[in-house]
Amino acid sequence: MNITILCIGKLKERYWTEAIAEYSKRLSKYCTLTINELKEEKAPDNPSNAEESAVKDAEGKSILKQIKKDSYVIVLAIKGKELDSEALSEKIRTLGISGKSDITFVIGGSFGLSDEVLSRADFQLSFSKLTFPHQMMRVILLEQIYRSFKIIRNETYHK
Repeated sequence: MNITILCIGKLKERYWTEAIAEYSKRLSKYCTLTINELKEEKAPDNPSNAEESAVKDAEGKSILKQIKKDSYVIVLAIKGKELDSEALSEKIRTLGISGKSDITFVIGGSFGLSDEVLSRADFQLSFSKLTFPHQMMRVILLEQIYRSFKIIRNETYHK
């Protein structure tokens, strides 16, 4: 299975990059993982709604260019469907069984995702109604993908 994570912005802090490296290493025995960090658009300190929308649209165009035509796209969105770990693992397992071996997860920028990206999504996933820093969300997402593969394989880890 091929898993791609498309995310806006680069990780700068060592603790985030180390956590990403650890989960990337763990996932290497279950899937081919690609993480593409896309440019974060600049915005003024107190942006207007129009400026926020322009940033989302520019980032959205960048995201859409990176999505493979046949990839199953899961976007992280606060208004998406909340799944527990078992349900997420079942979703990944079912996609694999049905021939969808290329899954792209999308983490938007600080203003969220453009309507075009949301429209391209095959599934909108919410981890919580809370807002998390994008760097942390990347680690949480990788941990949950790793947990999903452990559940699918009936391996110890998930409790």
